[in-house]
Amino acid sequence: MPQPSKKCVVLIGYMCAGKTTVGKALAKKIGRTFYDLDWYIEERFHKKVPVIFAESGEEKFRDIERRMLHEAAEFENTVLSCGGGTPCFYDNIDYMNQVADTYYLKASTDTILQHLSISKGERPLLKGKSPEELKQFVDEQLEKRAAFYEKAHHIIDVNVLDSFDKIDQIVDTIIETGGLQGSEEASR
Repeated sequence: MPQPSKKCVVLIGYMCAGKTTVGKALAKKIGRTFYDLDWYIEERFHKKVPVIFAESGEEKFRDIERRMLHEAAEFENTVLSCGGGTPCFYDNIDYMNQVADTYYLKASTDTILQHLSISKGERPLLKGKSPEELKQFVDEQLEKRAAFYEKAHHIIDVNVLDSFDKIDQIVDTIIETGGLQGSEEASR
């Protein structure tokens, strides 16, 4: 039986694409530890990401994010979900591709807006936008970020994430696409 890869699995994509939801389910299914990069940053800095963003500005936050990415992506046997902007700054996407198996969870603007409407998280980049401004902003951001996101090793369509069964289907697609295996305990 082939040995499972110890490389980190990194999930990227726009905010509210489902990276954390899919990441948790994937980690459980393949017997790995799940990390959310934003949560990791919050634990390390003892502040919520929106607070760091507001106090320090985007440039300083992106530097912190890059440094924490370099820490977390080195952990073995993990699944790491990254913030929507993480791959788009510095050499982050190239670094992720070197040290991890990368998956772009690709969602349409409509899917993202639907997920945002039920999301409880505070999103500094979206604050104060009307529904029309929000749609235009997401469209523009997806267009700008596509070149970075599409550098991932694998692209997975997540426009169907509306039930636990569909989450399981996405997880199975990721496992099949990347040839991922988990521990024997996880597969029992």
